[in-house]
Amino acid sequence: MTSQIGDLTRREPTQCPPHLQVIVRNDLEHCPRWQFAFASERKDHRYYELVEDTLHPEFDYRYFLLKDAVDQVSAVQPFFLMDLDLLAGASPRFGVIIDAIRRVWPGLMRARALMVGCVAGEGHLDGDEACHRGCAELLASTIAIPARRLGARLIVLKEFPARYRPILDCLIAHGFTRIPSLPMTRLCIDYANFDDYMNHALNSATRKKLRKKFEATARASPSVEMNVVNDATPVIAQIYPLYFQVYQRSKLHFEKLTERYFCDLGRRMGDKVRFFWRQNERIVAFAACMVHGDAIYAEYIGLDYDVALDLHLYHYVFRDMVSWAIANGYKWFRSSGLNYDPKLHLRHLLDPIDLYVRHTSAPINSVLKRILPVLEPTRYDETLAKFRNYRELWAQPETGLGSAEDTA
Repeated sequence: MTSQIGDLTRREPTQCPPHLQVIVRNDLEHCPRWQFAFASERKDHRYYELVEDTLHPEFDYRYFLLKDAVDQVSAVQPFFLMDLDLLAGASPRFGVIIDAIRRVWPGLMRARALMVGCVAGEGHLDGDEACHRGCAELLASTIAIPARRLGARLIVLKEFPARYRPILDCLIAHGFTRIPSLPMTRLCIDYANFDDYMNHALNSATRKKLRKKFEATARASPSVEMNVVNDATPVIAQIYPLYFQVYQRSKLHFEKLTERYFCDLGRRMGDKVRFFWRQNERIVAFAACMVHGDAIYAEYIGLDYDVALDLHLYHYVFRDMVSWAIANGYKWFRSSGLNYDPKLHLRHLLDPIDLYVRHTSAPINSVLKRILPVLEPTRYDETLAKFRNYRELWAQPETGLGSAEDTA
């Protein structure tokens, strides 16, 4: 009997507390879980590899293995290390003051940050829903330890959709502050066609303006036409300058994409990627989209501003993307952040995404918690407040009052 008990003891796996292990990209080759990471999201594990290979070589890309009590990997959570400017989203009216102080104190509100999530896009928790809460608790309670070892003073969970709020509330109990990031948007396109959408979703003034724009573009010579492909490599030399024109005109800059990013996006993820572009004698506009479930996601757009305003290309591209999506059975049109004014009039709703932020120093974190709500960027975009679900950015219910667009 004693011998049998000894054999059973030797076969039992070693018990240890759930813990995080930090690895680099090469180590993922020995992690079978990685091949299934984020499988339920449009940006699965392939996208994270793409981003690491094509964007921001100055960032230090790493991965957390979330391990259970028997040292088995339950999830893989990508993160990266970067130098973060906490004042980047502050109101422009503070710019002169900030510049003056930084001439004396260059490091003001700048810190090395550990960013959990995706460099180009919103963040998600890996694994199935059953393990999300345990993973969130593990991150909340232990992430400060590897952050300090890696020299990071700030910890940020970057742009997690609002649906994670009940699960990520545990972060707040561990010193994190939740603030809204500039939101994505969503639009129901469950209509028979684009005209049906206009007739039922838009008010008469907006319909009239759109039809005038479409008629003006239709009269252009040579005509403007659409093509749909899943690999932009053959025309990258033509479309990348259009993307860069839009990037340069933006008041707020996020990740700057590269030519290789657009090429590899179609090559590696052609099952989920669609490129649309408008052609005159040359390509004058394009949009990079992803499809997943019942939604099409407009990720990035490029426009030739020599003709874009005269040809109303933004709205023309939007119309053709939505028309294609409806014809192919998609029910939702989702878009990345910024450029909120036309989206307001086209009846998008805001799709909130959140930042969870804490400092590794408890005294500094107590101060940071008080000033972060003042620094976050959504307070300073006047258009956002006109959306009827604006209060959702702060986890508050809709007021029911609607926006000016609803009553026009």
